[in-house]
Amino acid sequence: MSGRIVIIDYGTGNHFSVQKKLKQLNCEVITSHDPAEISRADKLVLPGVGHFGKAMENLRSLNLTDVLNEQVIQKQKPILGICLGMQLMATHSEEGDAEGLQWIEGNIKKFDINDPLLYKVPHTGWNQIEVAKSSPLLHGLSNSSEFYFVHAYHFHCAHSEDILCYTDYETRFVSAVQRNNIFGAQFHPEKSHDAGLQLFKNFIAL
Repeated sequence: MSGRIVIIDYGTGNHFSVQKKLKQLNCEVITSHDPAEISRADKLVLPGVGHFGKAMENLRSLNLTDVLNEQVIQKQKPILGICLGMQLMATHSEEGDAEGLQWIEGNIKKFDINDPLLYKVPHTGWNQIEVAKSSPLLHGLSNSSEFYFVHAYHFHCAHSEDILCYTDYETRFVSAVQRNNIFGAQFHPEKSHDAGLQLFKNFIAL
């Protein structure tokens, strides 16, 4: 039973593709920035493409940080952060020198690439995951599973137990996280075909 999923709309632009993919799985899903709608959700999705500092400004200007903390931290509703949405769960980001939601301890840093001709930033395209620990979010997925990435910054987790997956791009970086009911994917499951669909199925089944 999937329950009701609310995709948080805070002006980052990729809500439509996430909602379209979730609707393929026949679940009840809406996109909203209304705190009342967010409070009625059984699960939440925090998508995002763009600038970390601006995204946090948008969340605050829409009065969303309090309701998100209430639903995610106090009521422990499952939430999936996608790309920038995952990064917003961190303590702080170099991008905009901004504080995040502080749900998972760690910092967001820009790729420091030694060979920019071979490894361009942003990291764009298909890449494999390396599973660091088991999780219901990863059911049916493995080290051979490929996902689609578009990002210039990545998550430096303070605690290894929060790391679900790594990915290699000249350096090994964190590509998925979990702390209790809080899940994050640096990649875009909505653009990742069968593997992305499987991850969404797993999230719905939580």
